[in-house]
Amino acid sequence: MKAVVLFPKDRKVKVIEVPEPRLSSPGQVRVRTLEVGVCGTDREVARGEHGRAPEGEDYLIVGHECLGEVVEVGEAVKDLKPGDLVVPRVRRPCASEQCTPCREGHADFCVTGEYTERGIQGAHGFCAEFFVEDARYLHRVPRELREVAVLTEPLTIAEKSLRQVRLIQQRVPFKSERASHAVVLGAGPVGLLGAMALVRAGYQTTMYSHSRKPNKKAELSEAVGVPYVSSEEHPVKELVKQRGKADVVYEAAGVASAAFALLEGLAPNGVFVFTGVPPSEKQKVDEGALMKRVVLDNQVLLGTVNAAAEDFDAALEDLLHFQSRWRGPLESLITARHPPEDYAEVVDGDKKSGVKDVITFSRG
Repeated sequence: MKAVVLFPKDRKVKVIEVPEPRLSSPGQVRVRTLEVGVCGTDREVARGEHGRAPEGEDYLIVGHECLGEVVEVGEAVKDLKPGDLVVPRVRRPCASEQCTPCREGHADFCVTGEYTERGIQGAHGFCAEFFVEDARYLHRVPRELREVAVLTEPLTIAEKSLRQVRLIQQRVPFKSERASHAVVLGAGPVGLLGAMALVRAGYQTTMYSHSRKPNKKAELSEAVGVPYVSSEEHPVKELVKQRGKADVVYEAAGVASAAFALLEGLAPNGVFVFTGVPPSEKQKVDEGALMKRVVLDNQVLLGTVNAAAEDFDAALEDLLHFQSRWRGPLESLITARHPPEDYAEVVDGDKKSGVKDVITFSRG
């Protein structure tokens, strides 16, 4: 079968023929890949900044944001059947008996770092014509989400973040009479989907991103009722003057200097969610002033990575809501679909489109 693979040794991405996977246990499912999203993590993997091939192999099948169609199920699989649309989770638990999170089904909180992630870390991904997966890692997709379900995995980042924020906010022994305000830093797919999730959760939400208007991302943000403010035109102090301080900041830019600058815009008792994994930035930060602000304002800095089964379920539920409320803007997040042969040019930027690029194997 056709697969898009990375050869880590020479950092080359190629489309090659690989053996088609077959079921090897009764709990497995064979899936035809329909679409695979391309994101910043894929670019890091392609550049050799992150990830590794499976043990004993010289290539990694890439891709972790996937939508597929079931073609065969093992005899022990009861909840899926051929023809069902599915999205797979990404992370698989480590083998350590001492890792309580992994042993209890919470690999997104793994403490050993020895987990595997399909298409990223030690396990082949989904950017191939077929893949085989344990049924427990697959989520059935409503047929009406066929055109947008490839966005499920990036939305799970926001779903897990909001789940954690709700838990943290229980520490506050009162309920504010005013509406909560959120700021999303970064207007890429993760930021735009996060903004939609925050709006649905009841937050008055502002998008804060570098580029000046007009641009495609600003149009999409404002199409879902989220005002767009350019950091190039309006520094944080002006943002606060315009929109007020944020009870929640959802960082989706992966730029450390921009994130720490925005800390000045976090309200007392607020939660700042970090989702990006940026390269090292040697910026001067006043650690004393930062610590003082966090302590005196009862603020929380939250780092979050990956997502659990409940976050995938929440993402699919939210996509149905988004589709009903914002069908046009939601579908417009996917700004280009490409054949597998274009993957290398998409991931290195030569064919990157305005917002979200998707590799299409079958229209299904």
